[in-house]
Amino acid sequence: MTIDLQKNENPFLPSENIQKAAIKGLEKANRYAEPKDLIELKELLGKYNEVPIDRIVLSHGSNLLLREIINIFSKDRKIIRVSPSFFPVAQYALNQASRLTKIQLSPPNFKLDPHLLLNELNEPTLLIIDNPNNPTGKIMIDEDTTEKILQNTNVLLVVDEAYYEFSGQTFASMIENYPNLAIIRTMDKAFSLAGLRLGYLLMGDYYKEHFSSFLIDLSTPTLFAAIEALKNPEYMTANVAKILNEKIRIEKELVKFGIQVFSGKANFILIKTNIPDFSKKLNDEELNICNLADEWIDGYYRISIGLREENNKLLSIIKEIVNKAKNRMEQATNNSI
Repeated sequence: MTIDLQKNENPFLPSENIQKAAIKGLEKANRYAEPKDLIELKELLGKYNEVPIDRIVLSHGSNLLLREIINIFSKDRKIIRVSPSFFPVAQYALNQASRLTKIQLSPPNFKLDPHLLLNELNEPTLLIIDNPNNPTGKIMIDEDTTEKILQNTNVLLVVDEAYYEFSGQTFASMIENYPNLAIIRTMDKAFSLAGLRLGYLLMGDYYKEHFSSFLIDLSTPTLFAAIEALKNPEYMTANVAKILNEKIRIEKELVKFGIQVFSGKANFILIKTNIPDFSKKLNDEELNICNLADEWIDGYYRISIGLREENNKLLSIIKEIVNKAKNRMEQATNNSI
């Protein structure tokens, strides 16, 4: 069976109670979700994020919220995004924007220059930043830079915090003080609900005016599973700890193999190697990782953290690929002498 380590999914199944809740929701699949259940989910999200429930909007995945924000707010505004960033939304922004500015991240540090960013905010702007960034895993902005951005009332800031549970960094506490701040979150990653698709928006006052009529009927399996997951978040936090520990282990092994590793704050690893057809060689062994050549730079790859046995297979195959590449280089050197 193919091991898929390219979509930044959580390798752990939802808990047994969460699965039972989803099945209970499936038993009501012929009915629309009841308002009281939607309210309960919002209350649990409000408690989890320490945000009033009237600042929360639910959606079928965070990417739909990003698209909706671009649709509503890109008119008469320049869009600024970091490059690289979440690729489907990046492409959508490119298609929708009348003016699009891309701020390029450069190896090896992939740092976003705050001075360069702030100097770009000289006109009405929709600024979209994923924090941490996908695919580098790097933190893009800190609280000081965020405050400076938000003090410019011509700027609408959208921060995608899809990997918040792994990074531990959030600007949710700033929502009530800054009307031009919105934060997008998901339960796909840390909560193991990628197949059920639940994203949500935490919004400042300016966004509230435009999202007051944005109503989404979640499926009952998604709704019930999310409620159960938030009632017992300890299962999620335990899995996040396991993933982060595995990530450290994999990074150390990859460095031993001579693979360049760029440490980040998410559930994936960014690597660089000059081995030709590296991802295809893994693919041939029924193991998929994300080749970033098409969307970004040749030789860079993103690897999601899987189960320990999946990660062991990954490391075993990479070690073999690296050894074969070294042997070929040695043979070529010997033949040239």
